[in-house]
Amino acid sequence: MGHKIAIEPAGDIIEAAASESILDAALRAGLALPYGCRNGTCGTCRGTLLEGRVHYPLGLAPPALTKDAEAEHGVLPCCAIPDSDLRVEIISTAEEATPVRIMPARVEQLRALSPDVVCLRLKLPDSVRMPFRAGQYVNVLLRDGRRRAFSIANAPHDDEWLELHIRYIPGGEFTAHVFADLREKEILRIEGPLGAFYLREDSPRPALLVAGGTGFAPLKGILEHAFHVGDRRQFHLYWGARARADLYLLELAERWAGEHSNLRFTPVLAEPRAEDRWEGRRGLVTDVVVADYPELSSFDVYASGPPAMVEAGARLFLSRGLPRQQIFSDAFTFAHDGKAVARRPR
Repeated sequence: MGHKIAIEPAGDIIEAAASESILDAALRAGLALPYGCRNGTCGTCRGTLLEGRVHYPLGLAPPALTKDAEAEHGVLPCCAIPDSDLRVEIISTAEEATPVRIMPARVEQLRALSPDVVCLRLKLPDSVRMPFRAGQYVNVLLRDGRRRAFSIANAPHDDEWLELHIRYIPGGEFTAHVFADLREKEILRIEGPLGAFYLREDSPRPALLVAGGTGFAPLKGILEHAFHVGDRRQFHLYWGARARADLYLLELAERWAGEHSNLRFTPVLAEPRAEDRWEGRRGLVTDVVVADYPELSSFDVYASGPPAMVEAGARLFLSRGLPRQQIFSDAFTFAHDGKAVARRPR
């Protein structure tokens, strides 16, 4: 038996089937709600539970829902399953919705960016385009219906291909296929565009872009879009990794910083090797950000990468005065079967 859900302030009424999350019910009804990871990591979908009761899978509050947030009746629609009829406040705008489609995509190019990262370029059918916002992601659909999510690394104006940066995950079913067996001309099925991690073009504030590992991918798309549309606000890109080889497009980021006066670039290594001969910043990339910007109230922050980095960074940035509505995050997590990458956002 399902439950009715009232979405405020829009006034929409939807019905969730048994064991269906608030977000899944809303998307099935065609509502445009903000979301990212769909697994409780990023907090993009957070709303306020005004009336009713919910529970979360396994009885555990998702990572993005802190005790303070629960005390304030915070709710994460991507994971929350109604136990009664609900009234939920979710701030959303119609422009956050872009049509989500499932379509075939041909592997046009496979190119190694580092020993464990490849650039995968996918070509849609000639008569098809997939409008997306810089920073969004797509799901690759496996044959058994499971999904593996990857950020789109190119900008919307350059959509002849969809560019994905895929890191090899030991034991990962899909990434093992990509690195060992995938061949050009192979056909994949993809679903997208997805997620609410994209550049807020109407913001007047300077933006700090914080990447960890392949979290660089969506920020690459965001910056290429900003350059293309002539966005003159100040951007500061931070890219954190363990060793030099993990900064797999370092020269590209350095070239951007040389060509665009409104971009600064700071690479950060946590564990540089002797052969790296690293003379740059060291430590956790989030710590380097707050060392440079101890007060963050006048910035937007876009953080993308491993959940530990995104979650710790969010807590740290909020403690330095960053308003919650000015942080946008995209946390890459593993699928629950432990075999490949899922979302967030991944």
